[in-house]
Formats: sequence, structure tokens, C-alpha cells
Amino acid sequence: MPHLSPPPILLTDVVADTATVVDLLAREAPYTPLGGWYNPGADPTARTRPMWFQNDWVHDTHAAPGSDLFLHHPTYIEAARTFFDAELVEPHSVYVNHMMAIDKAGPCHTDNPRFAGRSRANTPMWVLRTMFWSGLFDDEAIPQVTAIWWLNDVDGGALRYWPDGPQHPAVEHGGEMANTALLGDNHGMFHQVCAVGGGSGTPLVSPGAELAPVGDAEAEWAITDLGEEVFRAPLAEIRVSVLWKADVFDDDAHRHRLRDRPLSLDDVAERLGADASRFDDPDHQAEVVARFPEPRPADALPSVYDR
Repeated sequence: MPHLSPPPILLTDVVADTATVVDLLAREAPYTPLGGWYNPGADPTARTRPMWFQNDWVHDTHAAPGSDLFLHHPTYIEAARTFFDAELVEPHSVYVNHMMAIDKAGPCHTDNPRFAGRSRANTPMWVLRTMFWSGLFDDEAIPQVTAIWWLNDVDGGALRYWPDGPQHPAVEHGGEMANTALLGDNHGMFHQVCAVGGGSGTPLVSPGAELAPVGDAEAEWAITDLGEEVFRAPLAEIRVSVLWKADVFDDDAHRHRLRDRPLSLDDVAERLGADASRFDDPDHQAEVVARFPEPRPADALPSVYDR
């Protein structure tokens, strides 16, 4: 079992003027449904996805104008140094979630890890997660810090998380969430978004649906799907969160050690007792994963993505 994260830090009054965030939300519209490994290979014309919309504001070489508000937030950077007792914090990602009318929780999960030379760009996700849960690659893990910030208070939408490990009860951050953030290590801490909206049923949309403001960004937002408007609500009723991520290093020597000694897939396979040439074989995947099972908190809520 790898080392689990300590409890996150609660930050308040994070953004001096939240209207600047609303403006940025509007400029970066439209937003599209969360899919990926939760809903792979979906029919583009079938309504199979809940109304959970995302967009990247910062990734790789792209940075949305105005996203520095979060990317280089001085409170985040100082809190990350304190949390990890580290010198270097290198922000690299900012992305946004909009959630509405979801009558079950989101997936209970930890975020996807990265290691020296190994990331989603060159390594299957199941391999990365097995590397983490095996505890065999802790020295090569790239520490990452996450801050989740909330724009508003809505009906539901609390963040449920397990600060003492998956074998202990969860706690929730809910209620007065507006302009607060939780900062910590979401790669070593299970977390889950509770149901949003208070209604019954979860309307579904197709992978090509789009969420955007209708006129004034602080007023109503609408979802257009397959040529028709299927949902409309005030922004105040939509759970909006902005997630920030950064790499964290003890010092420059730590950073260089991780970047100068990349793991090859053969290195990974040897340590896991696996065969890299069979990483695409579902039977081999199941065999390797079974050796290093990922725990699941006993009190995790049913997820809208469960099948």
C-alpha cells in the first residue's frame, strides 16, 4: 500500500472578485460532457452521459486568457509548499467542472498518478494506477497537489473525501462552499462528488452536447444537444468548480532526479512481474491488477457512472 495523503487544507475567500471568474467562464464556453474512461467509445448520437460538463483552461502549451488568476495563485503556491514541506511548486493544469441535475454521486476515485517518464501520454491508465497501488514506485512518483475551488453554493454537490484512508469513514465539505477551496493530494486520497440538484432522475445528453451562457453569464446557461435546447438553469443553480494542479518537488535535486531517470515500460513491467508486450491483453491486465488491487471505501456512495 502506498503512502496515503494527509488531510487537505481548507482555504477561504480565495478569489477577491468572483465576477472575474464568471466572465472567464463565459469567454471559455462552450463546455462539453465528461467522458473519457468513465464512458469510453460512446455513440456520438446517443444520450448516455450525465450533465457533467468540463473544459480545460490550462494544459500543455495552452492557457486561456485570464487563467493566471488560478494558475499562479499565490495562496495556492504557498499552501502547497506548506502541505508538502517542499521548495518547488510548478503549476501545470487548470480545468473546470459544471454539474447539474445528477441524482447520484460522481465516481469515488483517486486522481491519476504520474511517475518519472510515465504519464497518460505514454502509459495505459490501468498501468499507472497499478504502479501507484503496488507501492513499488513511490520513489519515482511525481508529487502533485490539487486545489478544488467552488464558485457558488447549490443544492447538494458536497465533496465527500477520505482523509484518513479508505478504511476509515468519509467526511464532507458542503453547505457554505462558495469561494472556498480544498488543497491537498487527491492522488493519495479518495474523493467523490455528492448528488447535485435535489431532483429525481438524471437527464442524459450525447457526447456532443454543449453548455453555454444565454446572454448574461450570471443569469441563465443552457445545454444544446442534437440540435435542440434540452436544459436551462441559472448559473447560481449549477455546481461550478475550478481545479488547479501543480507538480511539487522537495528541491531542485529532487526534480532533476525524477526528470533525468525516466522509467521505461520494460522497467515497469519487470517490477510488477508483468509482460509489457501483453499490456493490451485484457486477461494479462486482470492478472496484474489482481496482484495489486485498488481499495474502495466501504461507505462510498453509488455513482451515476456505475454500470
